[in-house]
Amino acid sequence: MENKSVDIKSLSRKTLSNQVIDEIISLLTTGQLKPGDRLPSELELMEICNVSRPVIREAMTSLEVLGIVNRKTRNGTFFSDKIGSKPFSMMLALSATDLSSIIETRVALELGLITLAAEKITDEELAKLRDLIEEMKSLPSEDSSEIDKEFHKIIALAANIPLFEAIIDPLQNFHQKVLEQIPLEDRNLAQTLNYHIDIYNALEKRDPVEAYASMYSHLDFVRKKVLKNLKGE
Repeated sequence: MENKSVDIKSLSRKTLSNQVIDEIISLLTTGQLKPGDRLPSELELMEICNVSRPVIREAMTSLEVLGIVNRKTRNGTFFSDKIGSKPFSMMLALSATDLSSIIETRVALELGLITLAAEKITDEELAKLRDLIEEMKSLPSEDSSEIDKEFHKIIALAANIPLFEAIIDPLQNFHQKVLEQIPLEDRNLAQTLNYHIDIYNALEKRDPVEAYASMYSHLDFVRKKVLKNLKGE
């Protein structure tokens, strides 16, 4: 397999590794290479970028950590076929102490996803949501977090947007830490159940507007509970 001819600018001596990273990513943004394509070899990149092997290897290691490239023994280095969860997980980790920001990120993301899910959701996915609601009804305690997590994940995946799929799990994991700020006695399982039933009914009707409103009511309820407990009210 021959490498495609690519055009990378000559770099200055300042922050060489970061510049190599920027130029390699530009191969995707400019359309010179596509996800899954093989990158030029280390030697070729050294010549194109006019930098040393350690600089190229440092850049490649950073890109691999971010999940942008995959290095395969003997076969070379390839751009990933799809976005992984690592970049978004790192962004959330840097915001781990800003719980209100994590809540609002979830609100913004899920309100968009549910409108699309209302248009695309399958009968099979609706059946899974019904089963989860029945599980929630039979819970012996106020802790519905695991069922709630699966309920929202099914809706997010029903939107069928590959770009967002890598975001869903890390955001849910961080939001779980947010929910832990609400004591069990304040979670109000009955109200939570009603919100989920309303969301399900809107999705079953394939009504994006009603689905949006139902999801907002649910998430706003959770947001206010969390913020109240964070403030110690």
